[in-house]
Amino acid sequence: MEIKTDPGMLAPGFATYSPLSLRRLFGGKAVSHILPYASPDKNEKDAEIFLENRKRISISGVQEKLSMILVGKTLRLTEKGEQGTYLLKPIPRDVKFPGQVPANEHLTMQISRQVYGIQTAENALIFFQSGEPAYLTLRFDVRPEGKKWRMEDFASLSGKISADGSPDYKYDYDYESAAALIRQFVPAWRVEMEKFFSLVVFNYLFSNGDAHLKNFSLIETAHGDFVLSPAYDLLNTKIHVNDVDFGLNGGLFADDYESTYRRNHGHVAGSDFREFAQRIGIQEKRVDKLLLPFAQKQDQVETLIENSYLLSAQKKTYLLNYNRKRKFLSH
Repeated sequence: MEIKTDPGMLAPGFATYSPLSLRRLFGGKAVSHILPYASPDKNEKDAEIFLENRKRISISGVQEKLSMILVGKTLRLTEKGEQGTYLLKPIPRDVKFPGQVPANEHLTMQISRQVYGIQTAENALIFFQSGEPAYLTLRFDVRPEGKKWRMEDFASLSGKISADGSPDYKYDYDYESAAALIRQFVPAWRVEMEKFFSLVVFNYLFSNGDAHLKNFSLIETAHGDFVLSPAYDLLNTKIHVNDVDFGLNGGLFADDYESTYRRNHGHVAGSDFREFAQRIGIQEKRVDKLLLPFAQKQDQVETLIENSYLLSAQKKTYLLNYNRKRKFLSH
């Protein structure tokens, strides 16, 4: 894999992680962008190690996740009894263009933070010795001394559980009802509600059709209260599956509300999000200020797409989807 841009921040002119990426992700240590492992599919010995690691990790979700720890300047898989501080997500299976998923998630996470100021989990691309990419993220629920911050995802807060082992339970909700969970459990809910609103708009704009209940969480602060956690698992799913606009089956609203634009044109528009903002308690004077950056063309989005590790065809699809959704938000 040829490295021409920082696999962390996607800045051009780097053949490995930039100093800024090293500070954010590894505390300034000169960690290599190459893992000390062959791909699990390429080496039988490494495959056994990865299989054992997967048995121990307790992170939920469909996509494979592996637990890692930084020892000196080397990232390695955790061993029995160790608390991992990083999650590694190799290439998944059973989607279109599976080899593009790590680059897609990395790009989407970087856009959310760099362009729209959304607080996210620290993340980067990293590569197996075979050149195969993986997505790496720093766990924000682990304290420096190794203990965990209390954290509850919205599936748990809403009482949604998987009684039959089906993953569909986490999709059976709507974002207005999800916002009500913030009002219920977060003392400073007005501040966190604006963050939630921006994240819902972002997921729509960048075609994340998998923004389900387990992909939103509240996390404990040092003061013992709860706030919205940093964003995680942001992905342009439209590239890989024939997806819908929203990850939750109910969409934005707890009822059947549709804006005039949506009834006439069949697409969610900015007017739908204005109604949504009013319903979840965002002050009227703040709504347009929050929504406008998403409706306006952001040149940095195109720059980051071009600097990303997506292949050319997927870069074009990513940009096309962004421009199409952005136009809807202007109505």
